Amino acid sequence: MGSYCFLVLALCAAQTLCVTIESVPGVNGEGVILTELETTVLLLCRSNRSEGEGAELVWLRNGATVALREGNRKGQSAVCVMPVIHQDNGATFTCRLSSNATVEASATLNVTYPPMLSGSDNVWVEDDSPLVLHCDTFANPPVSSVRWTLNDSALDLLAGGFSVSDNGFASRLSADKAEKSKHEGLYRCIADSPVYGIKSRDFLVTVTEKTFKFPLMPIIAGVVVVCLTGLLAILSRWKKIIKCCK
Repeated sequence: MGSYCFLVLALCAAQTLCVTIESVPGVNGEGVILTELETTVLLLCRSNRSEGEGAELVWLRNGATVALREGNRKGQSAVCVMPVIHQDNGATFTCRLSSNATVEASATLNVTYPPMLSGSDNVWVEDDSPLVLHCDTFANPPVSSVRWTLNDSALDLLAGGFSVSDNGFASRLSADKAEKSKHEGLYRCIADSPVYGIKSRDFLVTVTEKTFKFPLMPIIAGVVVVCLTGLLAILSRWKKIIKCCK
């Protein structure tokens, strides 16, 4: 009977020993903190142990120990993420007792950000040369769709000889041979984000006349051969002159 009571008391002690994490913005029931780029996240960890019971706390970010000041370890401890950056998305912060690593709590950052499609690019391509445009669609949550237009009209992929590929991070529009009548103009990449709405990026494409490119390496090789030949001829002539003078 005495042994049974000891087991019950030990189990109760294990159940009441805990650490908890509070945050601004708040953490949901699944241990996730929803936030955005360039904001600040404050994490506060508390232990139900008193300082006299050795309630020293340890923070880890993705398993790596976070450096804490001396007064930020006993009973409760705070960590501030400021500002939130892309690399913080998916980062898990864990608070645990230094004396008992099994007593811990965790929270994971879910950082949302729109596709970075601002700005305008001027693109020059020679006639009959490949045309390639890259549109960055990296976002969280991922964009729901990406489409291209040319001079404010839907892009005719077949008529322009275009191909489009998308790897989830960027959309790539390409044509094997650029033609002024078909491919010159204002291209627009339009991405639809379920959170941030429509974002777009413009590309002003100019098709220039094809320029003749000199085969530089063969020309250099030819010049070297001519120079060496001339030098050998001079040396040969000089030897004959020396023989005549003797």
